Amino acid sequence: MYAIVKTGGKQYRVEEGQSLVVERLPDDEGATVTLEPVMYRSDEIVVDPAGLGKVKVQAKVLEHLRGEKIRVFKFKPKRGYKRTQGHRQELTRIEVTGISMGAAAKKAPAAAAKKPAAGKDDE
Repeated sequence: MYAIVKTGGKQYRVEEGQSLVVERLPDDEGATVTLEPVMYRSDEIVVDPAGLGKVKVQAKVLEHLRGEKIRVFKFKPKRGYKRTQGHRQELTRIEVTGISMGAAAKKAPAAAAKKPAAGKDDE
């Protein structure tokens, strides 16, 4: 059983118990986060939005870290133009604690709760 989840503009194939590094999440260390599933696979494959509403992918934030430094060097020959810039990506290490397929959350019917508006028919 596995799922493909979307976080930080990227998609990852995850299984229960797997640890992975994703772009920085706003949650604190030790917090449990819910990841957005794009696909779920066990005995059957679920890719439709109605079916994915029932899939829950839970992960625990293990730590926040920074990636290795990347050096960006710009150079134009014969012009004396040189620029060096560095970048370190903010990252979060998470561990997938559970992938489950359950019942979807029930929503209150909004149409039944509405009262008909007073209009020209009431006159």
